[in-house]
Amino acid sequence: MADLPGRREEAVARGVTSGPLGLARGEGARLWDENGREYLDFNAGIAVMALGHSHPRVVEAVRRQAGELQHVCFHTALYEGYVALAERLCGLYPGGGAKAALFNSGAEAVENAVKTARRATGKQAVVAFDHAFHGRTLLSMALTGLGKTAKTGFGPYPSDIHHVPFATCAHCPLRLEYPDCGVACAEMLDECFRTRVSQKDTACVVVEPVLGGGGFHVPPPEWLPRIAEICRAHGVLLVADEIQSGLGRTGRMWACDHYGVVPDLICTAKALGGGLPVSGLVGRAEVMDAVEPGGLGSTFGGNPVACAAALAVLDVLDEENLPGRAARLGGEVAARLRQAELPHAEPRGLGLLRGLAVSTPDGGPDGERAKRVVAACREAGLLTSPCGLSGDVVRTLPPLTIPEEELARGLDVLVRAAREA
Repeated sequence: MADLPGRREEAVARGVTSGPLGLARGEGARLWDENGREYLDFNAGIAVMALGHSHPRVVEAVRRQAGELQHVCFHTALYEGYVALAERLCGLYPGGGAKAALFNSGAEAVENAVKTARRATGKQAVVAFDHAFHGRTLLSMALTGLGKTAKTGFGPYPSDIHHVPFATCAHCPLRLEYPDCGVACAEMLDECFRTRVSQKDTACVVVEPVLGGGGFHVPPPEWLPRIAEICRAHGVLLVADEIQSGLGRTGRMWACDHYGVVPDLICTAKALGGGLPVSGLVGRAEVMDAVEPGGLGSTFGGNPVACAAALAVLDVLDEENLPGRAARLGGEVAARLRQAELPHAEPRGLGLLRGLAVSTPDGGPDGERAKRVVAACREAGLLTSPCGLSGDVVRTLPPLTIPEEELARGLDVLVRAAREA
């Protein structure tokens, strides 16, 4: 691992960003760099390592499956892992009567959700939300509402994609105050159908129930139900991008469960594979089955080893009630950050999908200070990273299994760094 930064500079494309550390090993909520220094991990691979690093159940499942069957493209032959994982995802779908398909990444799940919605409805247009992040492929970038580095210079994008405001109450696009606003931002979806694209031409609305990369904004409890109601009234499918917020991260299996909303389609990835690449699209059977055989698929999607890891992840999530643990620990994180009364720093999030929004004295986003917070945390042995439109939000995404003492220690570091940066 000698001179990783120099070798990275020589061999890795400039457009692929990376952190400054060379990491060699992980266990639970801890990582060790190439020099043996230990760090607490508040990134969790950007919400991927929900069970922590090298969880023994996942390691054993991968080892066992790799010795039996490493790969058979599902389009050529059936195997247990793919079907079993699809069954598990169908069982987790909150509406019942579901079917599922497996892919490799979150962006692929989103793309196939749009494909499926278009085929099921016979309509083409898609509505997404400002501040959302849905991936880095051309279609998922078109849906993404973060317009700087993630999108600049990659167009033209697929057409008939429209954006409306998300319920970012901290920076309301309508300059209104909740709750007096009556979640007027939700009505912008109806306005979009009246003025920009007809519901008669709209296949689906794609939404993150809680924003992830866009800054950990949690909408008011009335907002998502109103979005779902508008979709139903207009015959438009609702697609929930639960790639970061799903599988227990917010304190429920799906973030949409907090709002009593049953989407037509749910996209899942990140935590699903325990570090291996696998994603899923699950939804109403009649919608999923609208695509003819051969219309969905992937050479590696639902790879046997990745499926084995995912089944182990779902077993542990259930047996250890990790969604419930995320709810409890998330409440403790929120209380700790509020009690700290940090200057110009606002805690946000739900469950263990958390961030600390750093602002200037006049309330504007302060990406430079957030960078200093991240750097100070790293120097003190805590790994986190920035996100948000201006890179002003410091992620707090520990594994759902993190020991409480380690969580408290990491929060102490974060609070100190935020005070001193």
